[in-house]
Amino acid sequence: MKKKIVLSGSVSLQDELGSLIQKLNGKYEILAYPVKDFENDDFLTAYPKIFRDFYENICKSDILLICNFDKNGVKGYVGSSAFAELCFALAQNLVYGKQIEIYILQLPDKTLPCYDEIMLWLEIGKIKIWNYG
Repeated sequence: MKKKIVLSGSVSLQDELGSLIQKLNGKYEILAYPVKDFENDDFLTAYPKIFRDFYENICKSDILLICNFDKNGVKGYVGSSAFAELCFALAQNLVYGKQIEIYILQLPDKTLPCYDEIMLWLEIGKIKIWNYG
């Protein structure tokens, strides 16, 4: 049985996500990934459902992959939403005994606010660097 995976990252990096999805398709059951599936004027209406559904998929997943591609000149960009999703998966493991494997594509830039926490979690083994195809 294929492991269930959720991809987290910036919705503005659809090309990079598309390439990664092609590599993962068939190897994993992809439950969710960042998509802009709403019209700009419908954002406030659509966002709560998209947000809830995404977090529910994290709960159902075996793997959360933080897709921290380079963005706007920042290497290994991790935005606030991706960091929140990482924290949510970590909390699921710590509080509810889930076994969600949490990965990040690459080390984040040292200038990012979440750098210290991610480095700590890597050091203690709560998250790992993604080394799979």
